[in-house]
Amino acid sequence: MKKASIDLKNKAIRLRKKGLSYREIKKEVSISKSSLSLWLKDIPLKEKHRKRLYTKQIHSLSLGSRSQKERRLKEIEEIIKISKNEIVFPISKETHRLFGAALYWGEGTKDRGLEITNSDPYLILFMVNWFKDIFKINPNTLKVNLNIYSQQNENDLKRFWSDLCKIPLENFGKSFIKPANKSYKKNNLYYGTIKIRVPKSTDLRIKVFGWIQKILESINPEIEKVQKRWGHLKKVKRSVNIRTDALIA
Repeated sequence: MKKASIDLKNKAIRLRKKGLSYREIKKEVSISKSSLSLWLKDIPLKEKHRKRLYTKQIHSLSLGSRSQKERRLKEIEEIIKISKNEIVFPISKETHRLFGAALYWGEGTKDRGLEITNSDPYLILFMVNWFKDIFKINPNTLKVNLNIYSQQNENDLKRFWSDLCKIPLENFGKSFIKPANKSYKKNNLYYGTIKIRVPKSTDLRIKVFGWIQKILESINPEIEKVQKRWGHLKKVKRSVNIRTDALIA
């Protein structure tokens, strides 16, 4: 063994006898953990050093999940920061129009006029402004209904949404109040769920889906090809609900 290696080994042994862990020794001695294990396997630890390392290990284990969570949160913050920088304002009117159409495709009503239901204040205010910017629909013409829990204050929630969206309180119709439920809710809908309708807007809804269909034209051939190949899936008979009381009778 070379003199440099002998010196490293002797230093590692001295540190081990002082009660340092392998991780702590590696900070002082630039050598692999496998080499340390070979050099130090026969070096006994005093009882007080064993207790210190055991306590430190337990502490590290208790902090493990928390430190991992904090590290992940920092990673998420960095991803969001980078992605935000990829968006340049002001966005074009065309981008704004299609972004709103995509949101409506996911969250809007498909079989009536323009109507959207959600609990997210950001999404709702964006769509109220979108109706105004794209279709010149003033918020004071919108009709509203809330879906809330029995323990929530209906009047306060109406005032919240009215304040946010600038929709007059008199435009709020009857709220649907869910009966009390003992089950635990993972997601708290602090503001309830709001449904916003644009009166006499069937043609506008059709217009929005015309924009969406245009965007999707590029994938139409692929969709039609696969649907044709799997056409038998549409031939399944619709299920029939059978009343149990009728069977008993």
